[in-house]
Amino acid sequence: MEQELRGGGAVRAQSTLCFSGALVDGPRIQQLLLHCAAALESNDVTLAQQAMWVLNNIASAQGDPNQRLTSSLLRGLVARACRTCGSPRADSMGPPPALGSQRAMSVTELADYVDLTPWHRFGFTASNGAILRAVAGRDTVHVVDLGVTRCMQWPTLIDALSKRPGGPPALRITVPSVRPAGPPLLGVPDEEIGLRLANFAKSKGVHLEFNVVNKSTATSSPSPTKLQTLCQELACVLSDQSALRLRDGEALVVNCQSWLRHVAPGSRDGFVDAVRALDPCLVTVTDEDADLDSPSLATRIAGCFNFHWILFDALDTSAPRDSPRRLEHEAAVGQKIESVVGADGTERSESGARLAERMRRKGFAGAGFGQDEVAEVRHLLSEHATGWGVKREEDMLVLTWKGHAAVFTTAWAPN
Repeated sequence: MEQELRGGGAVRAQSTLCFSGALVDGPRIQQLLLHCAAALESNDVTLAQQAMWVLNNIASAQGDPNQRLTSSLLRGLVARACRTCGSPRADSMGPPPALGSQRAMSVTELADYVDLTPWHRFGFTASNGAILRAVAGRDTVHVVDLGVTRCMQWPTLIDALSKRPGGPPALRITVPSVRPAGPPLLGVPDEEIGLRLANFAKSKGVHLEFNVVNKSTATSSPSPTKLQTLCQELACVLSDQSALRLRDGEALVVNCQSWLRHVAPGSRDGFVDAVRALDPCLVTVTDEDADLDSPSLATRIAGCFNFHWILFDALDTSAPRDSPRRLEHEAAVGQKIESVVGADGTERSESGARLAERMRRKGFAGAGFGQDEVAEVRHLLSEHATGWGVKREEDMLVLTWKGHAAVFTTAWAPN
């Protein structure tokens, strides 16, 4: 295959065969992607350009899931080639940027985005169930919310707390002003979100105090990457217990939704240590169940191809191709892929199994999920396409699409 790609005429012959449909399948596309990744890692610009030429004739933002996935991967490879190899020709080779990216949504649009698939609601539902069990009988509950969906999880929890026998607890929610820069983007400030939540809670008879912790002016390291900057700012937030306004007697919950993959791999033990130092009664972690933090570009490309097809495939059953929410989902996946492929990406996910090993090593024990939480998740999935499922792996719940692991959610208590 490598010899075939080194000859321009051979490359064009391969491309013609791809157009016939005979070779446009997952294994063949993955093979081309891996050859391109290997060429970039060895600084073989000519071979990389030849592989991109073939991939560009396969990729289509309007095609089947594999073609749409290839389009996103190719954009990432082209961007990396331009940065690392200084190749001016590569810049004009890739597909155009995905539609729907970098646009700030309204609250209603964000709710529709979250509801399109169970990708986010799965974690909301399971985590909320674990939180309700952990804070049963407590008079004051404080949630430190490290999530990317801007408090979309909490109306359901507030409603459940309002129905608690004996009356609801006082609820406090604290969010950091620093957050990952990726989608979904919301064009509403945190303070307005807090006001809306407080009004909703009041209508349910729940007293809610909402607090935004602004980032510290800590000194950054010279020329930090985006991941390093986020880690530094988040560490400042978690270490400043006066800013978090922790109080004696409250049930403290730290909720991490799609957040851990934005923490640099080398800083994750420190992040877990900082959370453990807060002495929470429960920590919930939900994230994508994929190992995409290898130092090898080829390994990350293979991981992306084997994982990110899930949402492209699922979206075919969820909304028409011109749906704004679907376009935003696909653009978000594209940005994740470009970040994983990029030399200085801001997302590096790790599997639930590796996260579980890290949490146990750092002094946490799995709190698990009961039958009530599983039943709630199954009810949620019944409202979506039949390909979605849930499985239990030790103390984790895992969202699946056609049997493939997509998102894990876990709950942890300090030993």
